[in-house]
Amino acid sequence: MHTRLFGTSILALTLAGVLSGACNKSSPSPGTTGTTGTEAGVRISQVDVGRSLTADKVIGDKTDSFKPTDTIYASILTQGTSSAATLKGRWTYQDGQVVDESTQTIAPTGEARTEFHVSKPDGWPAGNYKLEVFLNGAPGATKNLAVVR
Repeated sequence: MHTRLFGTSILALTLAGVLSGACNKSSPSPGTTGTTGTEAGVRISQVDVGRSLTADKVIGDKTDSFKPTDTIYASILTQGTSSAATLKGRWTYQDGQVVDESTQTIAPTGEARTEFHVSKPDGWPAGNYKLEVFLNGAPGATKNLAVVR
């Protein structure tokens, strides 16, 4: 009888662990696609892009449509705690050509914002662009944007 009870308890604990993991997965914020990165106790909870950035790294003028002369800012909101997590922002042009890629190490203790930006003084070619954000090397979120004349 103890063997059966023990086996049932292990099954219940295993099932609870599987269900708990499934319920704790986060989904991308509105306007982003793909999965939201979750690594080392930190997760990407939101990605915004726009033309300006406030002192606390919040996008001041949210948009996904830019002029060729705009500086394009991205604000990455993370939640969780880590002594060292790595965020990478990769900006690509419509054919997949990498426009810019940069990495920042963060040590968040709760909610934190990280900023990435790109500029091109002689003007961005019109077309579709994508920002991919990676957390500790794993895909985190994707944001599509466009440059229009």
